[in-house]
Amino acid sequence: MPYLDHAATTPLREEVLDAMLPFLREAWGNPSSLHGPGRRARVAVDRARERVARVLGCEPGEVVFTSGGTEADNLALRGALAGMRRQSGRGGLVTSAVEHEAVLQTAHALEEEGGDVTVLPPDADGRIAVAAVAGAVNETTGLVSVMLVNNEIGTVNPVGDIADAAHAAGALVHTDAVQAAGLLVVDVDALGVDLLSLSGHKVGGPKGVGALVVRAGTPFRAVQTGGSQERRRRGGTENVAGIVGFAEALALAAEEREATAARLTALRDALRQRLVEALGERLVVNTPTSGAAPHVLSVSIRPGPGGPVDGEMLLTALDLEGVHVSAGSACTSGALEPSHVLQALGLPRDVAGATVRFSMGRTTTDADVTEAKSALIRVLERLDAVAV
Repeated sequence: MPYLDHAATTPLREEVLDAMLPFLREAWGNPSSLHGPGRRARVAVDRARERVARVLGCEPGEVVFTSGGTEADNLALRGALAGMRRQSGRGGLVTSAVEHEAVLQTAHALEEEGGDVTVLPPDADGRIAVAAVAGAVNETTGLVSVMLVNNEIGTVNPVGDIADAAHAAGALVHTDAVQAAGLLVVDVDALGVDLLSLSGHKVGGPKGVGALVVRAGTPFRAVQTGGSQERRRRGGTENVAGIVGFAEALALAAEEREATAARLTALRDALRQRLVEALGERLVVNTPTSGAAPHVLSVSIRPGPGGPVDGEMLLTALDLEGVHVSAGSACTSGALEPSHVLQALGLPRDVAGATVRFSMGRTTTDADVTEAKSALIRVLERLDAVAV
């Protein structure tokens, strides 16, 4: 039963579970406590922070543990803009129309609160042009937020060049790197960003934990007030077991990155070719042929003999066939509207509404890809027959 929705979440690795269990069973102390159990928990959190920092090429003190990617994105936008407003009066935000909802909805909220928000359109591949960012940043811009890998279609953005352009104009830069970890090199220095978001459950780790890198010297104010945890950048008792599991998963994914990326690239390309051969002009491939992450292939289906394909029926039928996929972001899976990413690409509604995102991971095999292709063909034949 092929599971091809790794962009939504990944299976928890056995090594990660083994690393977490001691902190769920016996080493359950509060890291802020001064007694023995508390000190043992503190050591575990500190070691995890060091492991995450080594993978990302930053200092341990720059890593802020969060409850996941959504909180990390919220904290990045709100915390950095608050810091910039206080330091220089620059409170404007520049972002893109194809960001994850965690960024876009935060941007909309900031705009409703009176903030200056500019949302840039993508090119035909879903990529954000450096020139567009350079043209949008002005003396009031405090932050530019552009994701490293698009979670729906896999497009990789030129974040390093975007960071250079934004910094030249005096703005900070944040990137949501949730879909890049374990598949691309995610090095904070190489990317040149000031803030970077990650999520544990996208790399074989547990849900409910993530991280935000805040480079030293970045203007920043805490959003969640409370205790002095995370160097006063995020109050609240640390999720010790989750943090330990996240660090273990991220380190393992980084070690295996080259081999995993090469294998998934081959699987993705094979699936693309098989679908093109089987469906011909009826298939719209949303994932660009170059400059894309190795694990995502998004395709849409043009109307058939009976008219447009019902996207919900398509996904449900594939699920009944044992092939587990999604249309796009799991965070908007209940939405009736076509994906905001596909709309930004200009796809007609009847095509965008019939979209399948295949996303592969460490456990994906060639047999999974073969069965996914065959199942999609079978399902479309049945749906076309019913519609006619």
